Amino acid sequence: MNPLLATLGGKLTERWLNSLVLPGALFLATTAVGTVMGHRHWHDVDRLRTTLDELAARPALDRTGTAALLVAFFLLAATAASLGAQFLGSAIERWQLRFGRDSLSRARTRRRALRWRQRDAELARAVQHAHRASTGPGGAGLSANAALARVQALTEARDRVALREPARPTWYGDRMQAAADRVEAAYGVDLAVLWPRVWLVLPEPAVRRVQSAHDSFSSAARLAAWAVGYALLACWWWPAALAAVGCAVVARSRARSALEALAELIEAAVDVHGLELATRIGLLPPETPGRLTQDTGDDMSALFRKAE
Repeated sequence: MNPLLATLGGKLTERWLNSLVLPGALFLATTAVGTVMGHRHWHDVDRLRTTLDELAARPALDRTGTAALLVAFFLLAATAASLGAQFLGSAIERWQLRFGRDSLSRARTRRRALRWRQRDAELARAVQHAHRASTGPGGAGLSANAALARVQALTEARDRVALREPARPTWYGDRMQAAADRVEAAYGVDLAVLWPRVWLVLPEPAVRRVQSAHDSFSSAARLAAWAVGYALLACWWWPAALAAVGCAVVARSRARSALEALAELIEAAVDVHGLELATRIGLLPPETPGRLTQDTGDDMSALFRKAE
């Protein structure tokens, strides 16, 4: 038992240091440097060195108890800063996936939908041009290849707005909505009520992959929270804005990649295990061949909604 407890304690300590202490310590150190140097002396390293020498020369710091208290206070402050970033990251995560029923969110949704329709119309014209180029004289030549390349580029540009016409104010919300719409179109089942049940029948490897994608998305939201913190610090020391921009760019890239992977994994889980769930709840006999049908999907949605 003692080796097990020691291993668990070591893992918890390592996780505490990596996820809480180190990010918070970096932010506190940047805050201290920014407070000392300010905008006017943003690059004055001598000023920072002088301040550190003055602090080190104080008699109280020679005492072991005082030094221990300062270290403990620093660790607690770093942990508190990281917990604050986690709280803000959770709020950012919910904001990214929101439905957007307020007036500002609805206006943003309309703007995104207009941009999506414009790009979709441009894509439709490019598809027609590519079709004419491929069926006309010399269709396999350079003109047809260029037309197809333009279709691919316009498709990617439209999908960067949303896979389907936007119904939410953010790309993240629309990506999850697209997953729900595609599952309903394929199987006639409501993903919102189906997913908690599918989660219960997933094998352990699939659970780990889905959880890893969700954790990556949450981690990106926490990084965005740190970007907010560094942006506030830039009010006193402008170089912190560089850290804020860097965190924001990396957070956005990671969030989009993680949510794309999460949506794909959720759809794949329904594709692979939807029929298994239908047999487990008694809608289909065991070892039913084929795929999940629209009728079975409708029955599953009605059952899981419990006649709402």
